[in-house]
Amino acid sequence: MSRVSFAVLALLFAVAVGQAGETPEKSKAVKQDDQGKYTDKEGTPTYNIKPDGTVDWFTYAGFRAYHSDCHVCHGPDAAGSSYAPALADSLKTMTYEQFQNVVVNGRTVTNSAKQSVMPAFGTNQNVICHLDDLYIYLRARADGALERGRPAKKEAKTEAARAAENQCLGVKS
Repeated sequence: MSRVSFAVLALLFAVAVGQAGETPEKSKAVKQDDQGKYTDKEGTPTYNIKPDGTVDWFTYAGFRAYHSDCHVCHGPDAAGSSYAPALADSLKTMTYEQFQNVVVNGRTVTNSAKQSVMPAFGTNQNVICHLDDLYIYLRARADGALERGRPAKKEAKTEAARAAENQCLGVKS
């Protein structure tokens, strides 16, 4: 193979690896509520990423909440760290209910090599009021539908979503 052909193949591979994948069938958005939140066919919160890369508001809000409260331990973009696992991997096998339980109640995992502790966030309003957002963002990362980094384009936040968030946080409108 010539140097030019190899360089072209390397460039094409780099571009392909950097692009987000398609939404798996199990995660496809089939319904949108009055706040603008999407759910899959099972009624589980999910993401909706348009072909131009525009993410729904809740995926974007999940990115913000994750990088506010979770990335310190779990690493940027849910990629993990030496301290805590990659949540982008954990969400591949964790159900929505399991995710909620771990975040709200915490958990301790002990094996022969080490003990890891996830603290409970059940009383942290910044986490609890954005629990679905966190799940939606992590689901998109786990599915490979969302690239690393801040989403460049997002849908607008609806007034209904703003009102629900304010109510959860105890903010007077």
